[in-house]
Amino acid sequence: MNEPTNLAPLPLREGVEPRTTNHPPLAPLFQGGESAPLPERGMETHRTALDGIRVIEATEALAGPYCAMYLGDLGADVIKIERREAGDQTRGWAPPYIGGESAYFLGTNRNKRSLTLDFTTPAGGEIVRRLIDGADVFITNVPRLSSMKKYGLDPQSCLARNPRLIHCAVTGFGHSGPYAGRPGYDILIQGMSGTMALTGEPDDPPMRFPTALADMTGGVYALIGILTALFVRERTGRGQAIDVSLLDAQIGWLTNVAPNYFATGKRPPRLGNAHPNIMPYQPFRARDKWFIVAVGTERLWQRFCGVLGITDTLMNDPRFATNPARLQHRQQLVTLLEPLFRQRDAEEWVRALEAAEVPAGPINHLDETLNDPHVLARQMIVELEHPLAGLVKSLGFPVHLSGTPASYRRPPPSLGQHTEEILSGLGYDAAEIAMLREEKVV
Repeated sequence: MNEPTNLAPLPLREGVEPRTTNHPPLAPLFQGGESAPLPERGMETHRTALDGIRVIEATEALAGPYCAMYLGDLGADVIKIERREAGDQTRGWAPPYIGGESAYFLGTNRNKRSLTLDFTTPAGGEIVRRLIDGADVFITNVPRLSSMKKYGLDPQSCLARNPRLIHCAVTGFGHSGPYAGRPGYDILIQGMSGTMALTGEPDDPPMRFPTALADMTGGVYALIGILTALFVRERTGRGQAIDVSLLDAQIGWLTNVAPNYFATGKRPPRLGNAHPNIMPYQPFRARDKWFIVAVGTERLWQRFCGVLGITDTLMNDPRFATNPARLQHRQQLVTLLEPLFRQRDAEEWVRALEAAEVPAGPINHLDETLNDPHVLARQMIVELEHPLAGLVKSLGFPVHLSGTPASYRRPPPSLGQHTEEILSGLGYDAAEIAMLREEKVV
């Protein structure tokens, strides 16, 4: 494998000035105030990709916190602004609790510092402005642009103060179009996107995907947008605004379904676990339990038939000889395969199919997945010691970087845990912080 070369930073474009601020910056991330230079090629490093990047997260629920957690995993210093007393709404999404903390909140908020703040007050607004002046990224999920403008948190106001800022708004419907400003929860987005109507068995009601797919997808697209904007800033010296809509993000899941509609003009049917364009590609019931077969090519179909001992029968049957023919006679093929699969246990079928290099696998329950030796070997379970909850487990960052791997440094914060630390870094002294508490600003 070729080693990466060290690239010199790209120069600013002509006329672009570096950011200056009238407010004291937060305390430096590294002792001495400067980031250490990257090591020479070939030297081991424990640096993370976003060392020196500061993120202000003014979001709650899932999409924004999910995005910000991953930025933290990549090394950014993430400051999470939370409402006084209540905090992020997911702190109340329980049971279950772990040591008095919501398990839901603990799952999406590691690698963050918590600041409680009422930014609707004049003093609170000043604190937010100081944070934005010293930030690289600001993430918000306020749905109405008018509300953001009221407090000076809209993209135009923030970028006027800090031209290098990446301003990312993650909302249900975005800041343009007839639905702009509407609040959006995951289940609404799944329904409006068309994915819910496609999910479930043909004769059953529409089915919500069991995890918050729209929220997490929006969070991942926000992450992509932020990383892209940070890269562009290296070239231009300037930040930009990012507008992420959960509806847009969820519609992205229709990438392999929408072309069928564009080609035919017909509403796609609900197929349950079957695939609209490939056959067989679905679960089957073995003697003991269900398992999955994925026959994506004609070569795989031939191998599949060899494992089942049907090369002289079904493989050459004109109804099943090609994928288009198998799709046309889908139910007839399923009816013929089902009794064959019931002759052996699922594990036997999976081993036999894998030996023939035909994709096949079990349908795991959650506990089986989270204890799977492959999942553990891939370090997808993170353990951090929490001051109240003890040892807390969460899912790791699913991208493995060889030179700048994810870093799990901080457990999810307790409400307002870092308020004094953050305010001190902004230049507030002990007396001023005490006054802010007395006035219920923080």
